[in-house]
Amino acid sequence: MSKCLRPLAVATMLLLCAAPAFADETTRALPAPVFDSEGPQVPASETAILAGGCFWGMQGVFQHVKGVKRVTAGYSGGSGDTAHYEPVGTGRTGHAESVEIVFDPRSISYGQILRIYFSVMDPTTLNYQGPDEGTQYRSEIFYASPGQLRIAQSYVAQLNRARAFSLQIVTQLGALTRFYPAEGYHQNYLIDHPDQPYIAINDLPKIATLRRLYPQFYMDRPVTLSR
Repeated sequence: MSKCLRPLAVATMLLLCAAPAFADETTRALPAPVFDSEGPQVPASETAILAGGCFWGMQGVFQHVKGVKRVTAGYSGGSGDTAHYEPVGTGRTGHAESVEIVFDPRSISYGQILRIYFSVMDPTTLNYQGPDEGTQYRSEIFYASPGQLRIAQSYVAQLNRARAFSLQIVTQLGALTRFYPAEGYHQNYLIDHPDQPYIAINDLPKIATLRRLYPQFYMDRPVTLSR
């Protein structure tokens, strides 16, 4: 069921969606990853593909992260012919609503990107986030290299050992095949519609969490995506 992509017109229905954006809310900063990007040469650019519920909020969060160059909302996990709003909304395409984060690893590492990611969604719920339910809202890290896989595996194990959440992390780790950008009207949605009830209830608190827990990574002026 997609409440993310179908704004509700009736005020009483909005009250039904007033649950927190994630149940296992992070109240303290997560520990920094022990194992992170390494090597004698750090590239000028790296890309992370992450799924964690409605892509409006996930895009909006990472648009406020220092070192991020571009964030695109889209779909990952399925084929190109179904990478569109209506098919993905059925939950039968294999796609998850995802974001493509292009960042400067000299400013913020892949591990720190994951640290923020795990702080703004609930990694212990399977196939839903807040009011949104279905496989298209699952949490999944689509790794683009063996190095990204090792960092993600290490950090998930570290958080589970530390009992950072009340339940075990169920976030999937999947090899990236391809990322498909979403339709233009989904891009910069949080920035363009800050007063939309879904955004105000579920997504603006995520940005507040970023600012409160990780002020060293927060920037007030977001990076916007050119249409």
